Amino acid sequence: MRFPCVKPEHAPFLVGEDKVQIGGIVPGIAAVIPDPDGWVWALLVLLDGTRTVGQVAAALVHRFPERPESDVRDAVDELYRAGHLYDADAVGAGEPLDERYATTRALWRCMDRTPRPDGGDVQELVRQARVALIGVGGVGCAAAQALTRCGVGGLHLVDPDVVERSNLGHQGLYTRRDLGTPKVIAARRRLRAHNDDVEITVERAPVEGPERLRRLAADHDVLVMAADTPAAIRDWTNEACLATGTPWTYGGYHGPLVQVGAYLPGAGPCYRCARAGDAEPPITAWPGKSPAVHAASSVSAGYAGLTVAHLALSLLTGVPALPHHNEYRLNLVTWRSEIVEAPSAGCPACR
Repeated sequence: MRFPCVKPEHAPFLVGEDKVQIGGIVPGIAAVIPDPDGWVWALLVLLDGTRTVGQVAAALVHRFPERPESDVRDAVDELYRAGHLYDADAVGAGEPLDERYATTRALWRCMDRTPRPDGGDVQELVRQARVALIGVGGVGCAAAQALTRCGVGGLHLVDPDVVERSNLGHQGLYTRRDLGTPKVIAARRRLRAHNDDVEITVERAPVEGPERLRRLAADHDVLVMAADTPAAIRDWTNEACLATGTPWTYGGYHGPLVQVGAYLPGAGPCYRCARAGDAEPPITAWPGKSPAVHAASSVSAGYAGLTVAHLALSLLTGVPALPHHNEYRLNLVTWRSEIVEAPSAGCPACR
């Protein structure tokens, strides 16, 4: 690293008279560093991208003669390894990024704790990615829009249905003019208006077994399962992605309970592992009759879709470095969240 610079998103500030906080205020990013003599603050002020490490060391040794140059170099290395620095000399190298991704790139750089010379590397990973998205209903609409705006290289949409009036309240890509139009066609039209740099392909077809999912998984970098029918579709996805080694994520909701999950085959428990040890007592269904109800709004579907897009991007880039192989739940009634962890790998599907 020639010209170390503190990430602008990690700009430090003084806490009282003897501490420095770097990385903002977000838990998991921010760090508090003891600084009783002001040496750390002086170092960070010098790390503005205009000086080499040697020049920074020379300036600090002159001001703090009791501190050897090796302390400066060690501190710079530690700050870089912690993800707080980048090399100002590397920024702008290669093909310039589209201005539309300026804020997205800033978020990547903020969340990324992996040492990288240039924060733009993460956006390039997104640009090269190919994503298969199954189901363009409430969850799929929100996920597709987020992935398109974030600039994935390619997005393949699969759904057999047409737009109906009952979809308009919670499926954000459609309007009244789309009624009767295949969802994948209407979705592609709207998504291209958001970002015509993304290659969007469509397939109007149902998913009727794991074999079709296996082909889709093999052709893409990550698979997003946003459909909830047939009932076995997530098990089929798990089977297909285990066979191809493809990362996958799913999103859905049970009324106000939003449920999303992400899995990286071969790196931990699979989707089925979490259910292999279930020992719930048998359930007796209520004998009365009630109409089938699909309880959803743009809020519940949107939360699930945006979260599943976030998990898909995390699987693609490693940013943020989330623990996968879990189901994440948010209850919109109590506003409480929980993580449901699979007990261990080794169920009949993945052992």
